[in-house]
Amino acid sequence: MARVSSLRPVSGTAEEILDLLREWDAAADPEPLVIATSGSTGEPKRVVLSRDAMRASALATQERLGGPGQWVLNLPPTYVAGVQVLYRSVVAGTEPVTEIEQLTGERTYISLVPTQLMRVLRGSMPSERLARFDAVLVGGGPLASEVRSEAEARGIRIVQTYGMSETCGGCVYDGYPLDGVEVRIDDDEVQLRGPVLFEGYEGEPARTAAVTKDGWFRTDDVGHLDDQGRLWVTGRADDVIISGGVKVPARAVARMIAEEPDVREVEVVGVPDPEWGERVVAFVAPHQALVLESVRNLVQPREWAPRQLVTVDEIPLLANGKPDRVKLKALA
Repeated sequence: MARVSSLRPVSGTAEEILDLLREWDAAADPEPLVIATSGSTGEPKRVVLSRDAMRASALATQERLGGPGQWVLNLPPTYVAGVQVLYRSVVAGTEPVTEIEQLTGERTYISLVPTQLMRVLRGSMPSERLARFDAVLVGGGPLASEVRSEAEARGIRIVQTYGMSETCGGCVYDGYPLDGVEVRIDDDEVQLRGPVLFEGYEGEPARTAAVTKDGWFRTDDVGHLDDQGRLWVTGRADDVIISGGVKVPARAVARMIAEEPDVREVEVVGVPDPEWGERVVAFVAPHQALVLESVRNLVQPREWAPRQLVTVDEIPLLANGKPDRVKLKALA
C-alpha cells in the first residue's frame, strides 16, 4: 500500500508525522515542509516552511519557556500548532504523548486553543490536570482576559501566544517576540520579521508578494505596541464589519457579549444584508435562553449591537480548534 504520510503537505497520523520529522531534522539539506491551512475564511493556503525556520522557532520557544520538556499533543498533527508540538519534541529529544497520564518528563508543556481552555474551565476536565504543566500555551485566537484570570487563579500557568502558519506558529509570547523576531506596527497593521518566517505560498508567487515586503510579513491583524514594547492585538482587518456605514469591530462586540454570565461561548460575524450592507450577527452558546434584545443591551455603542442572534449548542470549530467562520455565515 502506498505511504500516505508526507511533509508536502504535512499529512498522516501523529506517529507517522513524528517519524518523518525526525528524518527531516537529521537530513543534510531537506526540502521545506508544507502546511495546508484551515481556510477559516474560505481561502486555504499551502505555507512553505524551511527547516531553518522551524528550528529557529523551536529553539526560541524552548529558551523562552525555560528549557526542553515533554509535550502533550492535544491538537491536530497536520496544522502548524500540532506540527510544532511534534517538532519541538524532536529538537528537545523528548517523546510527545497524547494523554496527560502518559507524561514522564520533569518539565511538561501543552498547547491549546482558547476554546479548549474555556471548556476545561467549564468542566470538560479537572483544571488540576492543567495546573501540573510548567506552561500551558494558548494561541490560535483571542484569549479573553477574564478566562486567563480564571485559569491563573486555579494555578494554571498560561502563556498566550501569537503567530500563524507563516511564522511557524507562535512567535510572540505574552506580547513579547521570541529571540530574533521583530514586531512593528505600520498603519495599525501588525507586521513581523525574523528567522521564523515562511518561504512563501506554494505555487503562488503573487499571493506571497502581496503579504511580504523587505523581509516583513503583513499579518492583516490590527494592534499596537505599548510603552514597554509589548504587542497588543486588537482584531483583524477583516473582522471589521461595515454595517449601515458604521465600522463595527467584531472582536470587541464579542468581548462585551461574553461578559454576560449566561453566555458560555460567543462569536460575532458579518453577513451580506440588502439593507445594512453587512448585518452584525451574534452566535451564542448560552447557559440558558437569551433573546436578541437582551444581547443588544450588552453592547455599547448601540450602533455596534447585533441585529441577529443565532443560538447554538457550541460554536462550530475547524479541526484546528478555530471558529469555523464560513459555517457560521452559512448558519446565519
